[in-house]
Amino acid sequence: MPDAPTTTGSPGSGLADDRIRALDAHWRAANYLAAGQIYLLANPLLTEPLRPDHIKPRLLGHWGTSPGLNLVHTHLGRVIKERDLDAICVWGPGHGGPAVLAGSWLDGSYSEVYPDVSRDAAGMARLFRQFSFPGGVPSHVAPETPGSIHEGGELGYSLAHAYGAALDNPGLLVACVIGDGEAETGPLAGSWHANKFLDPVHDGAVLPILHLNGYKIANPTVLARLPRPELDELLRGYGHEPIHVAGDEPFEVHRAMAHALDQAVDRIALLQRTAREEGVAQRPRWPVIVLRTPKGWTGPEEVDGLPVEGTWRAHQVPLPGVRENPEHLRQLERWLRSYRPEELFDGDGRPRPHVLAEVPEGDRRLGANPHANGGLLLRSLPLPGLERYAVPVDKPGATLHEPTRVLGGLLAKVMEDTDTRRDFRVVGPDETASNRLEALYQATGKAWQEATLPTDEHLGRHGRVMEVLSEHLCQGWLEGYLLTGRHGLFSCYEAFVHIVDSMVNQHIKWLKTSRSLPWRRPVASLNYLLTSHVWRQDHNGFSHQDPGFVDHVLNKSPEVVRVYLPPDANTLLCVADHILRTRDYVNVVVAGKQPCFDWLDLDQARAHCARGAGTWDWAGTETGAREPDVVLAAAGDVPTQEVLAAAGILRRHLPDVAVRVVNVVDMTRLLPKEEHPHGMTEHEFDALFTRDRPVIFAYHGYPWLVHRLSYRRAVHPHLHVRGYKEAGTTTTPFDMVVRNDLDRYRLVMDVIDRTPGLAVRAAAVRQRMQDARTRHHAWIREHGTDLPEVAEWSWAG
Repeated sequence: MPDAPTTTGSPGSGLADDRIRALDAHWRAANYLAAGQIYLLANPLLTEPLRPDHIKPRLLGHWGTSPGLNLVHTHLGRVIKERDLDAICVWGPGHGGPAVLAGSWLDGSYSEVYPDVSRDAAGMARLFRQFSFPGGVPSHVAPETPGSIHEGGELGYSLAHAYGAALDNPGLLVACVIGDGEAETGPLAGSWHANKFLDPVHDGAVLPILHLNGYKIANPTVLARLPRPELDELLRGYGHEPIHVAGDEPFEVHRAMAHALDQAVDRIALLQRTAREEGVAQRPRWPVIVLRTPKGWTGPEEVDGLPVEGTWRAHQVPLPGVRENPEHLRQLERWLRSYRPEELFDGDGRPRPHVLAEVPEGDRRLGANPHANGGLLLRSLPLPGLERYAVPVDKPGATLHEPTRVLGGLLAKVMEDTDTRRDFRVVGPDETASNRLEALYQATGKAWQEATLPTDEHLGRHGRVMEVLSEHLCQGWLEGYLLTGRHGLFSCYEAFVHIVDSMVNQHIKWLKTSRSLPWRRPVASLNYLLTSHVWRQDHNGFSHQDPGFVDHVLNKSPEVVRVYLPPDANTLLCVADHILRTRDYVNVVVAGKQPCFDWLDLDQARAHCARGAGTWDWAGTETGAREPDVVLAAAGDVPTQEVLAAAGILRRHLPDVAVRVVNVVDMTRLLPKEEHPHGMTEHEFDALFTRDRPVIFAYHGYPWLVHRLSYRRAVHPHLHVRGYKEAGTTTTPFDMVVRNDLDRYRLVMDVIDRTPGLAVRAAAVRQRMQDARTRHHAWIREHGTDLPEVAEWSWAG
């Protein structure tokens, strides 16, 4: 299909003058409401002259972007109503919260969610007072804002969220306002490539609206200063056809914006019809609107002799001294009255009919579309029984499987069973096969809209596995997908999931807040599968060794975060089945992809995962009612193997030592019950770990995390944790645990050193352990492989 020419919206648009005036009235009303939220504590309709006591004591919020956002909101409403479109908007400049709140108050959706903020003078007063005020609402577009799926506090993620929302939503249009400051971030720059993965047959459409108002907080923006031909070349290079709207005269801009939106929506409809009805497979070149309006448009032109409108000074609060400076107060009143509020609101503060003439109704309103409250649309996944995928375990440690490969079979079945409903996706940065999940390709291909070569494998225009070498983009896609009512899984190398640390912060905050809002329905959890983990990155080396994402997540809201370390294939299946059923959580699962011993059969795995932490009686040597001499605990697959190997050594060489073996799957079980919903009571914890016996804990990650989680426990003075301590390199698998003192020989030495009465009578055993470590060092340097006694080890029982 030939590319459409770039055109500029112009007064040639066919809207009649009365409709343009209605759009302008709505826009002026939204601007008035936005400014009022930033400044006014009382006197919302200016029924009396402004006084200092009408002004908030702290002026917070962002005016500069609000007029542009209001313009987009106004014009999207018109095209949605006129064409009966199913549409949502992602507001990238989320700090422009006053604008989006104003739009949802005007369309009535805000008052439906919050009846006390009614669409009248009293409700307007509450709308103004609550903004950025104690006990009120944040200054950003937040979960409290109807119609939003995007916080926008941290910039960079709007376009990825928009594409995630459009995936598998063929009837949905997702407009996305991208601020020119946000456009400078790496994640946003990478997100322009998302159109190479959007399927015009099964997915909806994304309409980027690049808003160039010229400035960030204190500096010009890069894209706003590019010459237009260069900017057009950039956007065309990304695969878009730009449509320009520019100006500062309201009626001319209204006509141009209306024309641009009509042109963009017409082109989107043509591209989708061509793909869906004519079978054209060429990747579409989607439209993008480039909107240039002044920063702080319609606000004060100058303050204290300095230019404000159209400069960086309009970014936040353009008149900061209103309560103290009489001239600022007069200037604010002139500004607010310039919108002619008496023409926009009746005597009771209700929007006049012409203000709402172009506003959609019902679920078509941007503040009420159910896609922006995805739990309304969410359906449970058709999860199969685990018996079909579980590995047989006649006795512990006799067989090996790759846990993630076993999981791949389950995920493939879920993918197959959602083929017609298309509400499950797996995302990852070029690692699905590397992470042993390639069974998914039996059910679907990898999403891809570009050219294919004969050497390519598993690429498909309608695929639901998504791979792109950008963790930011994977995360953004999945968040947008989940927040619009679908399910998914993010598979990633453990060390590199840190790239999305900030993004998961924002999502956790979103979920925590959403859980307190009854009208926000629960959405499917954000599920991470972290594999290719620290202990088996011996081949890639130090740069690929970092287990700290778990620490990062466990710092966050306990009602939202969960962390699981299944020790084998069957426990991984049970954990996966659980997390795919959960709602409103961030679940982190760390599991290996290399061959791993099978410890538990399916029934045992189910029981163990339900407990979250428990004793493996078959691995220990304690008998009778007395407490053990020592507790060997493990969390993670490699630590579990080392603990069991250490338990086997103790069984052979110190059979009179009563050893208890404890395995932890759910790390939050270590927390006190009052600190986390999964936490153990004091009685539960003491029964498992004892109150005063030495506990040698082999942990997958950084050892101080276990200390932090359990510092209030009675046994904590007797707790000794081994884990990763940044001693990594390219080496053998066993040398990784030796370098970090997590190996079986060191664990036995710890038992001898910390168990009362063993230091003297077990001195020979301790020396033997030290000698084994010495032999290990010499062996790997000569042979390049691990000691045979390690490489060929299995559980003797």
